[in-house]
Amino acid sequence: QLQLVESGGGLVQPGGSLRLSCAVSGYLGYYTIGWFRQAPGKEREGVLCISSRGTSTDDAGSVKGRFTISRDIAKKTVYLQMNSLKPEDTAVYYCAARIPPTCTLAADLYAYWGQGTQVTVSS
Repeated sequence: QLQLVESGGGLVQPGGSLRLSCAVSGYLGYYTIGWFRQAPGKEREGVLCISSRGTSTDDAGSVKGRFTISRDIAKKTVYLQMNSLKPEDTAVYYCAARIPPTCTLAADLYAYWGQGTQVTVSS
C-alpha cells in the first residue's frame, strides 16, 4: 500500500510563504502526484499536479503565479511552494497519488491519499 505523508503546514501571515512536502513511500517515477485542498464547508479543490514523467499542470485559477510544484526523486518527495498567501488559501492541504502518467485535478481519479496538513493564513 502506497503511503503519503504531508508536512510543512502552519500559521502564516497574509503575503507570506510556506513550502509543503509530500513524502511518498514509492518511486515517484511510477506515480502522478496531485496537491488538493479543502476549506471548511467547501468541496475539495485541485491545486497543482506533477506527472510521473515530471510534467506539471499549468498554474491556473486562484493560485496562478503564486504556487509551484516540484519533486525530488531521490528524496521521494513532492513539494508545493506557496507564495503571496491569502486568507482564502486557508485549508487542509492533501497530496494524492495515481498510477496513470497524466495529470488531472479530479480528486476521484486518485487512489492514494495522505492525511493532510493544515495551512492557516491570518494576521
